This record gives sequence, structure tokens and C-alpha cells, in this order.
Amino acid sequence: MATKTSDVSRTDDERAGQEAAANPEDEARATGTGTQEAATGADGAEGAERGAPSGAAREKTPGVGQGAGAVVSAALGVISLNGGWIGTVAAARETLVGQLRTSSGASVGKQIKEVYGDAWHTTALWAGLFALAALAVGVVVLVRPAFGTPGRPQAAWIRSVAWAGVSLGVVGLLLAVLKYSDALLALPSTG
Repeated sequence: MATKTSDVSRTDDERAGQEAAANPEDEARATGTGTQEAATGADGAEGAERGAPSGAAREKTPGVGQGAGAVVSAALGVISLNGGWIGTVAAARETLVGQLRTSSGASVGKQIKEVYGDAWHTTALWAGLFALAALAVGVVVLVRPAFGTPGRPQAAWIRSVAWAGVSLGVVGLLLAVLKYSDALLALPSTG
């Protein structure tokens, strides 16, 4: 574009505004509005309606709740593998209760059961609860599309993470049952 001598004293903003006023279609393309809106003008009602959609007209981001549910399911599955902080605190409490219940004259078997065995079972119980929660949340996320909007597929990453949560929940539940039933790392025999 050639610069005229009268344009030299103007700022770039002034020149851009003058050029935009000269060609409304170019301005409409630059701002993202349609040519029909540029034809009706900046103060036209039709251009104002299309230019900036209201909050009610905006569509919700699809899959946010399902994605969050899938991540929660996977996190609960990981926690179920060790019982989590709550399981550790509950086991420490059970150890303390076991120490208070047994006297120094109690048999070794009773002391082991009260102090260590009950704490081990408490950890297994909390791990099982986290595993069940991971399973429930993961299954809800996986079956949600069947009850949602038809034709809206679930994102592949959401399904993958939900399946990971379900898988970790199954493994955590299996380990919890094995620990609670003393099939895995049973208490030592005293006799």
C-alpha cells in the first residue's frame, strides 16, 4: 500500500480505522463476523446477536464430568492397592486399641492377633472400600453414554482411564479380600 503525504502525520490506529470504514467486508472477516453482519452495520441488532453469544447460548463442554469421574475412579483404584492414609490411621488406631486390650500376661497368640492382626484386617477393609468405590465410579462412567445424548460418543481417553480405574478396583478388591481372609501374608503361627 502506498503511503500518501497526508497519511504520514496519522498514527497506525487512525489509518487502520479509516481503512476498515472504507471496506466493511474486510473488517468483518478480520473480526470473525459474517458479511451479512457487516452489511447491517455495527449498530444492527442482527450483528449484535451473532457477534457475541450470551452465556445461555454457549454449549457446555462435553465430557467434563465423565472425564473427571474417570480420573477419580483411577485414583481410587490406586489408593485401594494400599488402603490409603485413612487405612493407615485406622490401622494405627486398631494397634493402639489392641495394646490397651491385652495385658502383659496374655498369650503371645492373643497379643499378635489383637495388636497386629486386627490392624492388618482394618487396612484390608479400607482398601476394599476404596476398591469398591473405584469400581462403582468407573462403571458409572463407562455406562453413562448409554443414558446420555444419542450420537455423542465418549472420548477414547475417558474410556481408557475409566477402564484403568475399574481394573485397579478389581485388583485392589482381590488383594483386600486375600488380606482380610489371611490368605495373603497371614499372621505367624505361635505354636
